[in-house]
Amino acid sequence: MAEEKTAEEKTETRVPRHEELPLPDYDLLPPAALRHRVRTLDEAGLREVLAYEAAHGSRLPVLQVLRARLAELREGAEPSGGSPSATAPELAPAAATGSAVSPATSGPAMNPPSHGTPENPAQPRSTG
Repeated sequence: MAEEKTAEEKTETRVPRHEELPLPDYDLLPPAALRHRVRTLDEAGLREVLAYEAAHGSRLPVLQVLRARLAELREGAEPSGGSPSATAPELAPAAATGSAVSPATSGPAMNPPSHGTPENPAQPRSTG
């Protein structure tokens, strides 16, 4: 079942390109994080994101979040502080690779157990 477009979506004819969106990482944001990130946008920026979503993804939960925030702005809410392009926790940089272990901090050298290595086949054990 197709959802009816609201009046603001019907009058919005220009769909911005991805590079023009006020949220540069918009396509990577999960819907839960989007709810918080759109609070930094003014009405014009929110309209751009809404037009882009309606034209490309048309995800119902995302459209609901965007429409609800647009209604809040129309009722007098102000955009929150912060930058829409700030680093988001869900997009944190990857952890550094490699080991911080050095010869000074490594444990003692160990020989592998005798079973399972081709260089040192299992030796009979004493049973006494």
